[in-house]
Amino acid sequence: MAARTLVSAAVEWLRSHAEHVSPWDVAVAFMGYFVFSCVVERLTNKNGPMLWPVFGIIPSVPLHQDDIYDWVTRALAKAGGTFWYRGVAFGGARGVVTGDPANIEHTLRTRFGNYPKGGYYQERFRDLLGGGIFNSDGSEWKEQRRLATSEMHSPRFVRHSYETMRDLVHHKLLKLLEARAGAAPVDEKPPQLDLQDVLLRFTFDNICTAAFGVDPGCLTVDLPEVRFARAFEEATELTLFRFLVPPFVWKPMRFLSLGRERRLKEAVRIVHEFANKTVLDRRAEMSKHGSLSDRSDLLSRLIEDENHNFSDEFLRDFCVSFILAGRDTSSVALTWFFWLIHKHPEVEAKVLSEIHQIILRRHPLAGREAHQDVVFTPEELTDMVYLHAALSESLRLYPAVPMEIKEVQDDDVLPNGTELKRGDRVIYCIFSMARMEALWGRDCEEFRPERWLREDGQRLVSESQFKYAVFNAGPRLCVGKKFAYMQMKMVAASVLWRYSVVAAEGHRAVPKVTTTLYMKYGLPVTLQPRVAGPGSSE
Repeated sequence: MAARTLVSAAVEWLRSHAEHVSPWDVAVAFMGYFVFSCVVERLTNKNGPMLWPVFGIIPSVPLHQDDIYDWVTRALAKAGGTFWYRGVAFGGARGVVTGDPANIEHTLRTRFGNYPKGGYYQERFRDLLGGGIFNSDGSEWKEQRRLATSEMHSPRFVRHSYETMRDLVHHKLLKLLEARAGAAPVDEKPPQLDLQDVLLRFTFDNICTAAFGVDPGCLTVDLPEVRFARAFEEATELTLFRFLVPPFVWKPMRFLSLGRERRLKEAVRIVHEFANKTVLDRRAEMSKHGSLSDRSDLLSRLIEDENHNFSDEFLRDFCVSFILAGRDTSSVALTWFFWLIHKHPEVEAKVLSEIHQIILRRHPLAGREAHQDVVFTPEELTDMVYLHAALSESLRLYPAVPMEIKEVQDDDVLPNGTELKRGDRVIYCIFSMARMEALWGRDCEEFRPERWLREDGQRLVSESQFKYAVFNAGPRLCVGKKFAYMQMKMVAASVLWRYSVVAAEGHRAVPKVTTTLYMKYGLPVTLQPRVAGPGSSE
C-alpha cells in the first residue's frame, strides 16, 4: 500500500511539474523507483529468489545456467520447501515452486482434477505433440491412458517389448561397443565414445520399434546421422525456448517464422512427416493383407482395434508422445547411472557379484569365458534386486525429468497454507527433493543403493510416489515404469558384465537446462573389456 501511495504521489508531481522536468530527472526517478521496488521485494519476500521489477525471476536464470537445479534446491531449502515466482510482466507466468511431498500429493492425487497440464503447457507443446497423451487433459487424456495401459500391460506387448529390447542390445548395442573397444591397438587405450549419444540412439530405436514397429537405424557401428532422430531431438529442445520467454516474444516469432521458431517448425515438419508416413504405410499393409496379426507394436494394435476407428492424426500424436517419453527418460537415467557407477567402484562390484550369482544358477560349472554371450531372461532381470536398487538411487539423485508443472484450475490452498489463484502454476522440483535432509536423511546427497533394500538385502523398499516422484504419481503414474526398469536392467547388466565403463578424466557432469536431465557435455568414456575373474570389478 505504501508503495502504491508513493507511486501515485510521484505521478501527480510529474504532472504538475512536467514542463520543468528534464530527461535526466525522469531517468533518476525511474532508477529510484526500481531500487525502491527491489528493497520492498526483498523485505516482503525474504525467503524466495529475488523477483525483479518488470522481469520477475528471469534475470537470475542466466546467472545460474550451469547450476540451475542446485540453485532451485538452495532456494527451496531457504524457503522451507516452497517459494513464489513470477516471470516477465504481462507474460502470464506466476505460481509456486515446491518440493513438499504433501503439496505434491495434494496436486497429483487429492485434487487431481484441479491441477491439469493446463493451457500454458499444452500451448507450448501442441505443435510437436498435438493432442497426444502427454499433452492432454480430461476425457481425452483418460481414453489415451486407458488404451496405453491396456496395450502395454498385455502379455503380447510385454513379450514383444522384451524381444525387441533383447535383439537391439545383443545385435546392435554390444556389437557397437565391441567394435569401439577393439578399435585401438592392444598397447593403446581404446578411443573415447560419447555414451550419452549411444544410449539416446539405443532408446530411440527401441521405442520406435515398440511403438511404431519401425527401426530408424540410429544404432549402427558408424553412428549415422538419422534425419528423423535429429529433428525429434531438435524439436524437443527448441520447444523449451517457449517456456523461457513470454508469449509476446515467441508467438510473433512463430507467426513470422523467425529464428528458433522457424527451426522448430522445420523440425516438427520432419517428425510429423515420418510419423504420418508410418501410419499410412501401416494402414496400406492392413488393407493389403486384411490383418496385422503378425505385428505386436502399439501402432498396429491400435489400427487393428475393432472397437475404435482412430484418425491418422490421433495415431500420429499417440506414437510421437510415446517416443518422447521412451527416448529421453531411460537413456538419460542410464547415462547418470554409468557415471555414478564409475565414481563408486564398490557399488559396481556388488552389481557384478549379483549378476555373477544369477548366471551361475544357469551354468554352475562353466567359467567366465562361457558366460560372455549370456542373454538375460525376464526372470533373471527381475532377480537383480541390487541393480534395481542402484538404478532407483541413480534416478533419485538425477531424475530423468527434473521438474514438472501443473496449472491451477480453480482457487485452492495447498496443505502448507499457500493460497493459489486460478491460472497460477505449481512447479514441483524432483531433483531438489532428493537433496532434502528432511526427506532422505543426512546422507541425502550420497549415492547409496542400500537405502532401497530391506535388512535382508533381498527385498526392495517401497517409497511413497509423492516423496519419490521420478515416475510421476497419482493417476498419471508412468504406465511404462515396468518397461523402463526392464530396459535399464538389460542394458546395465549386459554392458557392465562385459566392460568396465571409465569416464574421461576431469569430465564435468553438469545437468543441461532442458525438460530432460541430459548431461550438458555428454559422457565421454572408454570401454575396458573385463578379463579378471567372475564378479571382479577390475
